[in-house]
Amino acid sequence: MKAVYLLTSILLLTLLVGCTQLTRQTQNTQQSTPQSKDAPAQTKGQSSVPKSERGTPAEAKAMLQQAVDHYNSVGRKQALADFTGKKPPFVDRDLYVACIGPDHTIIANGGFPYLVGTSVDAWKDADGKPLGRTSFDIASSKGEGSVAYRWYNPVSGKLEPKVLFVQKVGDDVCGVGAYNPQ
Repeated sequence: MKAVYLLTSILLLTLLVGCTQLTRQTQNTQQSTPQSKDAPAQTKGQSSVPKSERGTPAEAKAMLQQAVDHYNSVGRKQALADFTGKKPPFVDRDLYVACIGPDHTIIANGGFPYLVGTSVDAWKDADGKPLGRTSFDIASSKGEGSVAYRWYNPVSGKLEPKVLFVQKVGDDVCGVGAYNPQ
């Protein structure tokens, strides 16, 4: 019985020491993370994510153009791997490249790689509007365009308005979206 109490005491002591070290590491990380002096004060109703942590619609358009140029330069297979592999400059803050194949399946997604291989035909935004097929149809018929919708922002953890810029590349459609909270 003494052995059980001794073993239990050792395990609890180890757990306590481990938690203390983890707390210290967390505090050191928080203290060493510089806060921007230029960051605006948060007011009621604003998002908790500073603007500097968000991509803008202009940055989304620029990233899409870089993605299209990369696709045309290195070829489809390498470009799709780079987009899904989160290689800079194809992922930046809450901006990422996603592509849809001619069979309406996701063939690249730098924000949510686990979605590669899934169909976009049933995709709807937070308000129930069709999103995947709409995005594909706009780019396929016009060569490029944009779609406004509401989507989950992995940076803020909230549903937010977003605009997706899409462009046809080969037989595929690639896009980059920017969250645009109001």
